[in-house]
Amino acid sequence: MRIRRAVSADAEELSCLLNEIIRAGGTTALETPLSAAEFADWFIDGEFPLTCHVAEHEQSLVGFQSLSLYGDPPKGFADIATFARMNPRTPGVGSALFPATRAAAEELGLEFINANIRADNVSGLGYYAKMGFETYDRLVQVPLQDGTPVDRIKKRFRVDARHHTIPDA
Repeated sequence: MRIRRAVSADAEELSCLLNEIIRAGGTTALETPLSAAEFADWFIDGEFPLTCHVAEHEQSLVGFQSLSLYGDPPKGFADIATFARMNPRTPGVGSALFPATRAAAEELGLEFINANIRADNVSGLGYYAKMGFETYDRLVQVPLQDGTPVDRIKKRFRVDARHHTIPDA
């Protein structure tokens, strides 16, 4: 699997990947499919994205991970979004993407990477826990477009966490 920065030309393929996930429902707070232009604006080269990396496998894009400042997060924070192709599924996409995202967060001088995960997104909650994110808040009963209330779990990753090692005893 090859990890690289996303470019505008990736928007068409990535919007198709994301829209499949949106249509399936149950894992993302996004509920309305995005055009390629909207995708590029939201995740690659618009006002709010800081960085976006893609995972390539067998000459297709199998996932992406972005950091953005959408919604005016606290100073030193950026929001992460992680998506992997559903069909065919490629194991390990998120784990392969995170080192590049973490390095970008360090370069940007971020203190925390923030993840807002639907409480019913079991795989997303597990992924972020595996990457070292810690739960710090919960937004209760945030309504979906159809009115269904779903909690959001807020997790954060301290960007300099690897620099805080426990000294040998």
